[in-house]
Amino acid sequence: MIIGSFQRHEIAQFLALAAAEQWVTGQGELDFLLSSFPAGCFCVRDETGNGAGFVTSLKHDRSGWIGNLIVRPDLRGKGIGEELLLRGVEALQAAGAETIWLTASEMGRPLYEKHGFATIDRIIRWTGEAHGLPDAVEKRGTASFDRSLDALCWGDRRDRLLEWVTGRGLAIAEPGASAILQSTGAAIQLGPWAAADCNRAGRLFALALTLASAGTKIICDTPLSNGTCQELLQKRGFSRRGETRLMCRGAEPAYRPEYLYALATLGSSG
Repeated sequence: MIIGSFQRHEIAQFLALAAAEQWVTGQGELDFLLSSFPAGCFCVRDETGNGAGFVTSLKHDRSGWIGNLIVRPDLRGKGIGEELLLRGVEALQAAGAETIWLTASEMGRPLYEKHGFATIDRIIRWTGEAHGLPDAVEKRGTASFDRSLDALCWGDRRDRLLEWVTGRGLAIAEPGASAILQSTGAAIQLGPWAAADCNRAGRLFALALTLASAGTKIICDTPLSNGTCQELLQKRGFSRRGETRLMCRGAEPAYRPEYLYALATLGSSG
């Protein structure tokens, strides 16, 4: 096995592994990660030269994110995932990341704890359906996502990530609340989503549900510690479909989940 830089021509190999794990991801996300922080994206190749394991990472301002850590099932338990994780961590540290984040399944949690990651929250995946009101298109406007509000959630600026998601999605906002709807295949991801209070969050959520065709699946990953968000989703008929741990290592972050209603990506970048 040889570890090297994750190359663009290997994206299809990664996506095949990700599809087998039922991950919600796509070509655009990998293109963004490989162009934004190539120094932190790695691939393990087998004896035939095919990708057998991958990891991506993304550097924000003072923090970074490990994502998309995956190893071919027949090669698990051989230390490959651990080596990929360490390569990603080392790349982020070399780039000046003081805090490193990731989301972990229960299967992956022991590995991350071994290397200094601690649980700071739990992330709940909720799914529901859009309403698709006929006149909703008139309400779209030309909103932009409030980056300072996102920084309040995470204790760091994540401008490169937010520029990317804004460019690929539809931003909706009012003073003190912002959200983006992103296409993820046949579904829509609601996130990032941040708000100064539950009333503003609720109004933005109600609008978001009208901006896709009726019956379209809506996915959002939300922090369990934001109880207001959990209640809001449940009242709108959303259902819990999974859970991961939000973990970090390094400098203690100024994390404010009471303002964070949904993540910007489904595991890869926060």
